[in-house]
Parts: sequence; structure tokens; C-alpha cells
Amino acid sequence: MNDFCELWPGGPLFARQGGFPLGTDSVLLADFIAPGSAKRGVDLGCGTGVLSLLLLEKSEKLHMTGLELRSEAAAAARANLAANALEARGEIVCGDIRAVRTLFRSGSFDLAAANPPYFPTERGAVAPEDARAAARSERCCTLEELCAAAAFLLRTGGRFCLVHRPERLSEVFVCLHGHGVEPKRLRLVCAGPGRAPSLALIEGRRGGGAGLSIEPPLLLRGADGNESEELRRIYRR
Repeated sequence: MNDFCELWPGGPLFARQGGFPLGTDSVLLADFIAPGSAKRGVDLGCGTGVLSLLLLEKSEKLHMTGLELRSEAAAAARANLAANALEARGEIVCGDIRAVRTLFRSGSFDLAAANPPYFPTERGAVAPEDARAAARSERCCTLEELCAAAAFLLRTGGRFCLVHRPERLSEVFVCLHGHGVEPKRLRLVCAGPGRAPSLALIEGRRGGGAGLSIEPPLLLRGADGNESEELRRIYRR
């Protein structure tokens, strides 16, 4: 039986069963994404669907499709949509990001989003459990394959938003550009003032022109060590 709780008082219901605890990365990415007039979005590697839920809460115009390789996580994502009566505005497809050409038509989406594995298979600590290993390392989908999938799925002018590690920014930009998705927005996330960035929030545009906007860094804590006002806003605290 799923144990649902509110993401914030009066907010969407979400059950962590069948996946991993709610991570900061997806919450920050959802806040970074501006759905605008987008009508069809896809969450690549959606896990239990928290990013899709947060984006659906942000825009009533948006329909989200979650694509998830692990069947147990896909089932949990469907349950999360049902718990919020969002079946009409969201769907979960159990499938492989590397096989998007067999699952969807080219240019089907206005918006793509991803909280992908951060570490290549030859680098970074990898958990022994299969599910956790897939979530942390690129053994099931490389950065190159992710960017290729997003480029195929997006219409011209569509946007791809993802969160990644700052040390891999050059790789992210090269992969995006190589697949015709031009980096347009960047925001770095820092634990506090004077701290090196720990995350990078990135938006690219399919067929976009050159020109990158670098936004002020997102500080998770202030100089006093307490949560920043912006982080409290994001978490509705």
C-alpha cells in the first residue's frame, strides 16, 4: 500500500515507495523550468514522477509524459499521478530512453526535462543495487544518448532542461550543441556564500541561436547557515 504525503501543505500527494527519497535536484530543476506556453512535456527517466508532478502543478496548460525504464518505478509514478487525479494530464511510459525513436514521433514535445545520472560508468562511486546504480551511473543511458533523445523528441524551438554536475558542464554543452540544442540559460547552485557550485541547472533550445544567459547563483543557505529565503520559497516553507 502506497504511503502518500503532501509535498507541502496543500500541495501534490507523493509516495516514495518503489523509488528513492525525494531529492533536492528534481525540486530545484522544477523551480528552474518555466513551462510558459508549452503544452506537451516529457520527463526523461522520470523515476517515481516527482518532476512531472511539480511541473503539472506549475502549469495547467501542460500535459506530461514520463519515460521510465524500471517497471516498479513506472508503476509508482502512475500511482502518484492517480493520487492527484492527474491521469488526464499525465501518462507514464515504461521504456528505454535509447529507444525513443520506436516509442514517439519526432518533434512530439515542446519541453523535455531530465534529472539524469551524473557519473560515467568509469567514474564516480556506484551503489551495488541495480536500481541505485542505474540512477547514479550512465550504464543505462549516457549523456550523449540523453541529449540525442531530447533533440529527437523536441520540436524546433522546444526546450530541454536538465540538472547536472558543474564539473561536467563542458561535456553537457558539447553534447547539447552537437545535437542541435543550443544552451540558453544556466544557473549554478551553491550550498552557501563563498562555496563552490554543487549543481548546474541548464536550459537548451532546439534550433536556438547562440547566446547564453547566466543567472545569479542559487544559494541554499545564508551566511548564518540557515536555509535561504529562496530555498524556503521553493519548498513552500
